[in-house]
Amino acid sequence: MTDPISAFDGVTRLKSPGRSAVSDNAPVERTVAEVLRAVRERGDAAVRDYSKQFDQADLATFEVSAEERQAALDALDPQSRADTEFAIDNVRAFAEAQLATILPLEVEPLPGVHMGHRVIPMERIGAYVPGGRYPLLSAPVMTIVPAKVAGVSEVIACLPPNAHPAMIAGCHLSGADRIFRIGGAQAIAAMAFGTETVPRVDKIVGPGNAFVNEAKRQVFGPIGIDQLAGPSEIFVLADHTGDAEMIAADMLAQAEHDVRTRVGLITTDAALAEATLAEVERQLRDLSTAETAGAAWRDYGEIAVCEDEAAMIAYSDHIAAEHLQIHTEDAHGLAARLRNYGSLFIGELASVVYSDKCSGTNHTLPTMAAGRYTGGLWVGTYVKIATHQWLTPDGVKQVAPPAARQAATEGMEGHRRAAQMRLDRIQARRT
Repeated sequence: MTDPISAFDGVTRLKSPGRSAVSDNAPVERTVAEVLRAVRERGDAAVRDYSKQFDQADLATFEVSAEERQAALDALDPQSRADTEFAIDNVRAFAEAQLATILPLEVEPLPGVHMGHRVIPMERIGAYVPGGRYPLLSAPVMTIVPAKVAGVSEVIACLPPNAHPAMIAGCHLSGADRIFRIGGAQAIAAMAFGTETVPRVDKIVGPGNAFVNEAKRQVFGPIGIDQLAGPSEIFVLADHTGDAEMIAADMLAQAEHDVRTRVGLITTDAALAEATLAEVERQLRDLSTAETAGAAWRDYGEIAVCEDEAAMIAYSDHIAAEHLQIHTEDAHGLAARLRNYGSLFIGELASVVYSDKCSGTNHTLPTMAAGRYTGGLWVGTYVKIATHQWLTPDGVKQVAPPAARQAATEGMEGHRRAAQMRLDRIQARRT
């Protein structure tokens, strides 16, 4: 991502990112287009070929059976199951509270003109559950649980054939109706077009690698997608009250996701900037995931020093970070002045890690500055707000004359006739 920092007065970098997480994306468009074409034309046969090629998996059947679900559940150690169910309960409770704010509507803005909308759950959605470097047990929770809360009739989950068995258990506990061992672009294609065994869905949600992301981009239109997800991001806004050790720990926690994770500190305190830079290097020395986190910090890490709070806010809103933590003296006051972010973590006790795992807010969030125009995955992702209207004769008298006049001005005679016809018939019945 290009950051024209020179456009922001009063902002200097103590550490600049060495590379761009966006421009470093592998050129995968052609490969993905071929995968999509093949799956559309050959269905399961193409999925099987690509599973062998990309995942070294030769499966007789793609769908996880009820017996296999139960076996995965039985193999899940009791504490992991309890923790997963804790996360499910919290995500469900928050999604239910969100859904309660999305209400149907009926109004009569003009006499006899009735309008409204319904909140309609989608019929079938596809949840892509990434395998990743680690068994991310929270991943299915975040995509499947809100869908079931929203009232989606059927949730199809796809996860790579080599995903940890605990991921199957997580999909099952979260409420997936059907689970398939299909990963990568071929999974997106199967859900988008449908195959002999995988049903076509109405919308695909969930993050994945560059191939998954590109596949979602290419199938968008006939089906919906939640968003295009890039590498993970975390930025921390801090003043002189910031704790360098804690800030470094939070940044490295996110950096261990991927070597392209974008991590940064934006601060008004130069001493904190220096201390955090040293603290990151110190913590990397004994971090077991330092190979990944260190590469992310080296290539995409950033520390920006701002001359005042206004400059800090302006630069943060430009970055529009996926995860944005606030470690300042008046964290809630600063939070109210911010506009662009994926999810906000107010005060030093609110770590991104809690949201990543189990606290209840969703961890599927906009990256690559998409926080400037959208929020993250939520229960509203799975419903449609569909409007309706109905009119009485008095309502037709209100809207037909201006509608007919406007249509005539635009030269749309068919529109004029349709608008006028109802008014003429109402008037004729009364004569």
